[in-house]
Amino acid sequence: MKKQIAFVLLVVAPLTFCANHAPAQETSEGSRRVVTKVVPQIPNLARSLHLQGNVRADVLVAANGKVKSVEVKGGHPLLGQAAQNALSQWTWEPASHETHESVELRFNP
Repeated sequence: MKKQIAFVLLVVAPLTFCANHAPAQETSEGSRRVVTKVVPQIPNLARSLHLQGNVRADVLVAANGKVKSVEVKGGHPLLGQAAQNALSQWTWEPASHETHESVELRFNP
């Protein structure tokens, strides 16, 4: 019974707000220009459940432009993991110091 409740809370409940088939689109609110982007691969489970929505993340970028860490700040966990995997492969233009970049990826049909 507890597993069924957890399934409903984690997977079924967000479906009332979601439905996805297309790759994610992004908006960046940071101060540095993105040099290389990797498009998130939507997990098969998320695709079969027709999930859609936004994932917000804070990306810590080293001075050389490589990603040091990605912290998902909001969004469905299945989409968040896909966003985190892709964002960890992005590169930004070099800077004199590391920066935090805010990125929002939209998973829409």
